[in-house]
Amino acid sequence: MPTYEALPRFTTDLDRLTPEQRRKFRQTVAAFVEDLRTGTFRAGLRIKLVQRTRGIYELTWAPDGRATWSYGPVVVAGLPHIVWRRIGTHSILDRPLAEGRLAGVGQQLVGSP
Repeated sequence: MPTYEALPRFTTDLDRLTPEQRRKFRQTVAAFVEDLRTGTFRAGLRIKLVQRTRGIYELTWAPDGRATWSYGPVVVAGLPHIVWRRIGTHSILDRPLAEGRLAGVGQQLVGSP
């Protein structure tokens, strides 16, 4: 099972989502986890590098729902480690490099951060 951690900014952003938005994001993360296991992302997730960044990706979880993430240092040998950075509308792409300490280092990514 891939592991993850969340930047404090991600957690703050997540708390601002409606319950329905959080539910939709959790559904999308379940598909994301499956794809991490296979090594190929399905087209519907619209995974792509964020412009003008190095190693930061965006994931689409709703028509105007985006989350940014990056690969972090391996926590469990052989498993990818994801750092969740921002979540919200398309406007989060204006500041994908959320600063701050990492929270929740080494948690299991099971579809609901």
